[in-house]
Formats: sequence, C-alpha cells, structure tokens
Amino acid sequence: MRGCAVIAILMLAPALWPAGNKLTWEDRVELMRGLTAEYATVKALLPRSSKALEFDANSGYDKNRWTEIARESGPAARNGDLVQITKVEIGDDKLVLQINGGYKGGRKWYQGVQIGVGGATAPVSTNNDSNAPGGTSIAILFHKPLEPIKASEIKKMLAPVLDFEKHSVTQLYSESLPPETQKAIKEKRVLVGMDHEQVRMTLGQPQHKSRETKDGLDVEDWVYGTPPGKITFVTFNGDKVITVKDSYAGLGSQVGPTPVVR
Repeated sequence: MRGCAVIAILMLAPALWPAGNKLTWEDRVELMRGLTAEYATVKALLPRSSKALEFDANSGYDKNRWTEIARESGPAARNGDLVQITKVEIGDDKLVLQINGGYKGGRKWYQGVQIGVGGATAPVSTNNDSNAPGGTSIAILFHKPLEPIKASEIKKMLAPVLDFEKHSVTQLYSESLPPETQKAIKEKRVLVGMDHEQVRMTLGQPQHKSRETKDGLDVEDWVYGTPPGKITFVTFNGDKVITVKDSYAGLGSQVGPTPVVR
C-alpha cells in the first residue's frame, strides 16, 4: 500500500517540471550525478555574487562584467584555486551551478574577526586562509528549452573558466571501489550492500524518500522513476542497502508483477 501511495504522488511529478523542458528523468539523473560534488581548478577570476554569474552556452562569459562584479563583491576564487560544485539546479532554459556552498558559503564567519586583549588584537582564526575560495553560483544560459545534454558536455562548455580534468572526485572514488560495484554503477544497477553515496552515483538523487520502522528495523526507502514505467525502491538500514525492488506502474497507478529482490 505504501508503494502504491508513493507511485500516485510521483504521477504528479512530470506536471511540476518546467513547461517545454525536453529533458527526461534519465537526462536529469545523469546531469545531477555527473556534476554534483565535482571539483574543478579555476582558470579565470571567479567573483562572489549574490546573483548567479551569467555564462552563455554559445558565447561564454563576459570577462569585463565578471571583473566589475569582483571589484564590487570581491573574488570567490582566483586562477589556480580548487572549487567544488555543491548544488545543481535544472531550470527551463538554464543550469545553475552552486560553487562552494553559494554566495554565503566558503569562508567561516570568524575568519577575519579579531579579538582584543590588553590593547592588542589578534585574529580568531590563526590559519592563513584569508584568500581561501569563497562561494558563488554560475548560471549557464541556453536561451531555449533544455534538450538532452551530458555532464561531460557541460564541463567542456565551462572550460574557459573551470578545468575539471585535473580533479574529479566521483571518478577517483569510483576507481577505488570493487570491480563488481564499479560495473553495477556503470550499468545503473543498485546492489544490496551499497551505501548512500554509491546509490547516488548509480541513480542520482531519489524523487521521494520515506522512513518507517519495519520488523524492528528503522528503514529508509529511496524511490526512483515516474509512472508509466519502472519504479525502483531502494531500502536502507543505516547506511547500507538491504533490499532493491522494481515495480512497473501504468496509468492510473497500476502496479505490475510482484517486485523481484536483487
């Protein structure tokens, strides 16, 4: 019954997507998985900005405009700094990449603050990180409804400002996993025993999460897919997958044959 209720909710999800967007659920998963948490080396001055920095998908960025913003708000990162994409937002005609936690992210509140003792002052933080990368966002503007595009294409598009070739946290982590797990991730198959991060690498962020106590165990379900089609239920106990079930939902929340546990 719980699975049917979730499927009914998911049937409404496509209606909530931006009008005219041509991206499929699989396209979105690939973009989120391929960009979120990725590291890059900065190749051009990256300004701090409360409004996402504009990057045209066809012509690139306006260097003069970015320099002007940096004069007003300061730099988020300079040439050679290492930054991380901490959030990806998929809009109707744009992608917004949050860098280092966004405009308010990056440096801690106490960095640069000084305290006084006997007339003398000293910084609260003794680390010499006043030039550490801060937070900002980049909006990649397509000027038309988004069409299927790979994370690797986005990285190449951003090459004038960010170099993803030197650092890829997802790739490095994936290569450290057992061969069977690496194969499953490439084939987008969740295995019993995977942890939360490995499931995200395999299927991306779930469309729905729910928690309950079942047979004395505290479990969490991650649900993937939208009707009509395959719905995948991934159940965790703690940080480990304990069951993976596939259901097939048609129009009107019809569920297909009994799910098979892999």
